[in-house]
Amino acid sequence: MSRKEKNNLIRIAVCVAAFLVVLITDKTLDGGLAGAVGGRYGWLLPFALYLVIYLAIGYDVLWRAARNILHGQMLDENFLMCIATLGAFALAIYTGASGQDIEGFDEACAVLLFYQVGEFFQEYATGKSRKSISALMDIRPDSANVLRDGKTITVDPSEVQVGEIIAVNPGEKVPLDGTVTKGASSLDTRALTGESLPREVAEGDCVVSGSVNVTSHIEMRVDKVFYDSTVSKILDLVENAAEQKSKAENFITKFARWYTPIVVAAAVLLAVVPGAVTGDWSDWIYRALSFLVVSCPCALVISVPLSFFAGIGAASRLGILIKGSNYLEKFNKADVFVFDKTGTLTKGNFAVTKVSPESQRERILALAAAAEKDSSHPIARSVVAAYGGKAEEGYVITDEAGAGIAAVKDGSEVLCGNEKLMTAHGIDFVREDGAGTVVYVAENGKFIGSILVADEIKPEAKEVAGALSAMGCRTVMLTGDNERIAASVAEEVGVTDFKASLLPQNKVEEVEKELSSKRKKSGAVCFVGDGINDAPVLMRSDIGIAMGGVGSDAAIEAADIVLMKDDLRGLPLAKRIARKTMNVVYENIWFSIIVKVAILALSAAGLANMWLAVFGDVGVAVIAILNAMRVGRKPREKAAATA
Repeated sequence: MSRKEKNNLIRIAVCVAAFLVVLITDKTLDGGLAGAVGGRYGWLLPFALYLVIYLAIGYDVLWRAARNILHGQMLDENFLMCIATLGAFALAIYTGASGQDIEGFDEACAVLLFYQVGEFFQEYATGKSRKSISALMDIRPDSANVLRDGKTITVDPSEVQVGEIIAVNPGEKVPLDGTVTKGASSLDTRALTGESLPREVAEGDCVVSGSVNVTSHIEMRVDKVFYDSTVSKILDLVENAAEQKSKAENFITKFARWYTPIVVAAAVLLAVVPGAVTGDWSDWIYRALSFLVVSCPCALVISVPLSFFAGIGAASRLGILIKGSNYLEKFNKADVFVFDKTGTLTKGNFAVTKVSPESQRERILALAAAAEKDSSHPIARSVVAAYGGKAEEGYVITDEAGAGIAAVKDGSEVLCGNEKLMTAHGIDFVREDGAGTVVYVAENGKFIGSILVADEIKPEAKEVAGALSAMGCRTVMLTGDNERIAASVAEEVGVTDFKASLLPQNKVEEVEKELSSKRKKSGAVCFVGDGINDAPVLMRSDIGIAMGGVGSDAAIEAADIVLMKDDLRGLPLAKRIARKTMNVVYENIWFSIIVKVAILALSAAGLANMWLAVFGDVGVAVIAILNAMRVGRKPREKAAATA
């Protein structure tokens, strides 16, 4: 809690205590405080005591109302509070001076007291929700230690150029994106990804700005200027998120703009017309003042934006960056998820998934590694990595274009390649029908076995596809791979449908088809990609979601939602947050409108006093704010993944 909030809380507490003392004394004394003095001017004692409390608790409301009137912004909640409470005071003065029962001093003070309590709840709730997002603002680096002419100079990160070497000491933020050239350390990336485990980096590893160096001194070569760095793009995203308003927020803004002058006009008519007809001005003015108090739209104006703010904050704590409440609102309606395969549903790297026959695994991998050890091809590297040991040296390698490799040593020949290589050398081999790239291995004219290499499927992919299906969502996989590989991955992951052998432009066309089929429906189409080469389709879909946003410029620029962790489980988690946010928004809207309309009718009929009107305004606002704060609670990840 800030110092300002503490001081405000003390002021409210003191004023509430003083109000209770005066109120209890006024209600328990025979004849009230006015009777204690007696006479024609006895009403001045309660007037003075309540006025002190009124000014102490409401001076800022009075000031804001006066200032807004001078700026032409008259019809706001401050104006409504002032008119209602000052009117109640005037009515109490009139009844006291005319010898009638005094009514209005206590209620005027109560209105402002409870209004300030509601304002305090609003500030506290907003501050609590803002912490999740403001934590991201802490990633902004203050300076960079750049090495120039053999000296270390501390400069602003924006002054460092690409190619320069910077030093990052333990405890310092990494100011710019770059590559480690000296040293090794652990980096805390929690502010970027929400991941609590540190990331180990060494020479040659890429490092993104905004992470914190934990253990050792490292030196880095700068790869991007500050304005193109990850931290700069994230900060820009966070700072501009509030500008992207949802339909619900825009509706409430327009609603309040027309609602307030209408209820003021209605209150004036309620006081003037029946008052002129019946001649009972004090009764109808009191009803009109109660009508004004309960008509204040703060419950809606405060709670709806706060709900979205809390939802965006809750998501950011989990490494899910949402560019605005409009995308959160739209994501709640998402019912089609289109996935890019490579790098999204799969890890994007090749690995040995099967060796046949398994009983000959070590021998097959050893022969293949000896033949492939000097190759830079991804398939060759995956075979060598699967072997894990030191490959046998001394082979003379012959590359047979489009077929594979022939390796000869001391009269022994190893063949390692595809079907063409086996056929060309007359090898009788056993065909492998698994999905992926097959490497056949033969030694001295005899078939030894085969190695199946495929892109690894992310371990959480199947779980996420099931969770989205359970939410009533359709899942589609797009890939440039052939039909056989695509079908195998789709079956293992459990997606609803897939499209294979697609070029980049074909992915846009497929998303266009999905959008076309949804145009007459209320759902939304999401495209989930790795953010590196999917910018066009990310931007074309209703909601573009980028995976593994750290270090990916295209992710932050083109996507509407960025999953900073390279973890698909963020999708059902974000969906659950969006659903919870929208449920709370609609709950607050309907609850506020129903209660206010009911109390407005009772006030106009003379069946509700100003105390009930206070509940209709502040009480409803506090309940709506507390309901909105539920959105900011961290959801249980297990429940979120299976919801």
